[in-house]
Amino acid sequence: MKQVIQHLKTGVVELAEIPCPRVDAGHVLIRTTRSLISTGTERMLLEFGKANLIDKARQQPDKVRMVLDKIRTDGLFSTVQTVQHKLDRPLALGYCNVGEVIETGANVDGFQVGDRVACNGRHSEVVSVPVNLCAHVPEGVSDDEAAFTVVGAIALQGIRLLQPTLGETTVVTGLGLIGQLAVRLLQANGCRVLGIDPDPTRLELARRAGAEVVRVDAGEDPLVVAERFSRGRGVDGVLVTAATRSNEPMRQAAQMCRTRGRIVLVGVAGLELSRDDFFKKELSFQVSCSYGPGRYDPSYEEKGHDYPVGYVRWTEQRNFEAILDLMAGGQLKVASLISHRFTLDRTDDAYDVVAGKEPMLGIVLEYSAPRIETETRLRARIAAAEPQDRIRASSAAPAVAFIGAGDHAGGVLIPAFKAAGANLVTIASNAGVTAFHAARKFGFRDASTESTAILHDAFVDAVVIATRHDSHALLVTQALEAGKAVFVEKPLCLTLNELAAVEEAYARASRPMLMVGFNRRFSPHVQRIKTLLGETGPKSFVMTVNAGTLARDHWTRDREIGGGRIVGEACHFIDLLRYLAGSPIASKGRIGRDAPGDTVTLNLTFEDGSIGTVHYFANGSKAFAKERLEVFAGGRVLQLDNFRTLKGFGVRGFGRSAFWRQDKGHQACVAAFLTAVRSGGPSPIPFEEIVEVSRAAIALA
Repeated sequence: MKQVIQHLKTGVVELAEIPCPRVDAGHVLIRTTRSLISTGTERMLLEFGKANLIDKARQQPDKVRMVLDKIRTDGLFSTVQTVQHKLDRPLALGYCNVGEVIETGANVDGFQVGDRVACNGRHSEVVSVPVNLCAHVPEGVSDDEAAFTVVGAIALQGIRLLQPTLGETTVVTGLGLIGQLAVRLLQANGCRVLGIDPDPTRLELARRAGAEVVRVDAGEDPLVVAERFSRGRGVDGVLVTAATRSNEPMRQAAQMCRTRGRIVLVGVAGLELSRDDFFKKELSFQVSCSYGPGRYDPSYEEKGHDYPVGYVRWTEQRNFEAILDLMAGGQLKVASLISHRFTLDRTDDAYDVVAGKEPMLGIVLEYSAPRIETETRLRARIAAAEPQDRIRASSAAPAVAFIGAGDHAGGVLIPAFKAAGANLVTIASNAGVTAFHAARKFGFRDASTESTAILHDAFVDAVVIATRHDSHALLVTQALEAGKAVFVEKPLCLTLNELAAVEEAYARASRPMLMVGFNRRFSPHVQRIKTLLGETGPKSFVMTVNAGTLARDHWTRDREIGGGRIVGEACHFIDLLRYLAGSPIASKGRIGRDAPGDTVTLNLTFEDGSIGTVHYFANGSKAFAKERLEVFAGGRVLQLDNFRTLKGFGVRGFGRSAFWRQDKGHQACVAAFLTAVRSGGPSPIPFEEIVEVSRAAIALA
């Protein structure tokens, strides 16, 4: 299928051939008929993409500080690699979509095949969207009109926060797409509206919709006009929908408001506010969050948990419905806001207009794809490599397929497998864009959204699982049952029941090969520690992890999806101590009352008398190194800082070794796995140790 993507590094927009997304539980699959380009947001993305690195940095000063901290702790080379990887990822454009439901996932109520819906899907021939981000399009509302649903909901949510009442005087600053919709919605709400914008064409559109306007182009002063418009009382509220770095819109808003007036920011504006302006009038100021309550809440958007209508009347979905109802009733007319119309194959022309080639407002993309049952382009797998590249590896190179194409896969694992000589065959991801990008960048034969096809591909020798944690156990068992060698990024599983299922599948497999990506034991520094320790008897370990905070709603902290940070991340360090001890775990304990497991101390004892402590802390500074290991044994001390510098104290013949870059052992870990696959030998990490570490992490979570 065709989808519009942007390359952030260069700003180039491409109409790419992407695998059709699969429909997950709680989602609906939609064949697109129209989508609307959000000219403000998408023009900003174009400008960001086309900017050089210095200008990109100026636009994101917070990210610059993060980069500088990372250079200090991880080194320049590792930091540059990370930044380049972030900028190299393609961005799927668009969030205003209309189409027909062609498939529904499990646990979907209220939608069925054939329904016409508006949603926040991308500019793509087919989109998979959570049910709470879809709304039925009423009869009488055209696809062109329905394409304005989502941007209409953004304007509506800002107005809900402004809380205008019948007859109030309101100002809309910035008469782009969202500002024009806000003018019409405020009119429908019974308000008197004043519009401000430097563009005379946009002023005329607002005037025709019933607003009074400030002719900035003719030298009119917005404050003088607002004073007259409000009959000398000051306006009741200002909705700022402009996109500017200037502080002027906010300054004007404060000065034209009456005492206890309200200001809501929907767009982007400078926020160097004057305290006096707000203090003397006791003004209220609020920033609106996109479509409404539920936005950026994974429980609402991804899991489909709706808010009770008695407590949250207007959610994202219900705002969508309100906009569509206003269109159906004739109170919201949007036809005049369409400035351009392009078929999907003229995407380049459309984005030339977005970039400023000519004046624009609402740009509609039209889709003419046939029904999915007869459309071969909308398939779940596409050929990513050129034909001559598909048989490029020697027969000795294991054929490797990836399930998952996220940051870790694209930034770490795939480069490591490629460097180790793997024959990269197929890569699959849910949405398809990341699989397409990884396939083209690294030379996979195919990109897909169907992981089950990979498991049954007779040509595939090994499967790499790099998906979210909750899918690991099932995919591992399926891959083992399919006779594949398996490399799964940590953790192996999230629960003891899942662990038991993996053990059963492993026992049934004719030639089981299972490796978990516990890479730190393969680091050259750790290998050196192992050699220097030799046969020193019981050891004492102190592992300090400056893990940093995660947002409360981050998926890793979700017990159902990520398993929490002990199972999902700290398992690395349990494995590292288990490896260095060279002895089974005898007992384990945990100190820390933090329920999510973000700041805890884990205590381990081993059968040979060794002891270890893992301090996993989320309350430190990012300017401090992330990982430090200290080993005490036989009158010697070894200290490893952030997998860059190893120091010895009391170690004969060794004082210090340092690398220019971090080496956490990823490449050595992958190379060892591929060597085992080639030779048919055992897993580089014994299965019994993988199970032991997994069981310990689950118990300590």
